[in-house]
Amino acid sequence: MSLRSNHRQWGSVAKFFHWIVALGILGNGVWGLLMTDMSPSMSKINIYALHKSIGLTILALFALRVAWRLFDRAPPDEPAPRWQRIVAHATHILLYGFILALPLSGWLYNSLHGYPLQWFKLFNLPALAGKNQELAHTAHAVHEYLFYLLLLVLIGHVGAALKHHVLDQDNVLRRMLPFGRVRSSKAPSGETP
Repeated sequence: MSLRSNHRQWGSVAKFFHWIVALGILGNGVWGLLMTDMSPSMSKINIYALHKSIGLTILALFALRVAWRLFDRAPPDEPAPRWQRIVAHATHILLYGFILALPLSGWLYNSLHGYPLQWFKLFNLPALAGKNQELAHTAHAVHEYLFYLLLLVLIGHVGAALKHHVLDQDNVLRRMLPFGRVRSSKAPSGETP
């Protein structure tokens, strides 16, 4: 499999960023929801620190993903009605927006609370704002609701991918699966599969 995308499927780098960011967000989001119910302890502080470090890692991976996406060409859209292509592109824009906003809102929440922010205890990151307990509550609510909104859009994204795979039996999902093989299709003129 090629590192770069081609006219038939996404390359291995794009697939890596897609799946690692998706799994990181889902895992860290569920972890975040569960950790809030823990009773105060040193263990809870360490778990929060790990949640923050994973969130920062996701933010960095997302930045690398966007940089790679600017460098790597996307495969052309699979044949579909125009409205489906518009919805698919709008969904991707929403997902990118939420993926960016979610860790930034957590970083802002942490800053407004006045907590130090470290990445895996290796180095500190600067605060995005000064301490403000009243705004911290709002930032926490925004952070949590962004996760729920991201989940809703993600459900639509996964549902559409499954619809294409099961009902339409096209390559939309296959060309992003880590080990998926795309079905044969006619190559665009001037290119070979």
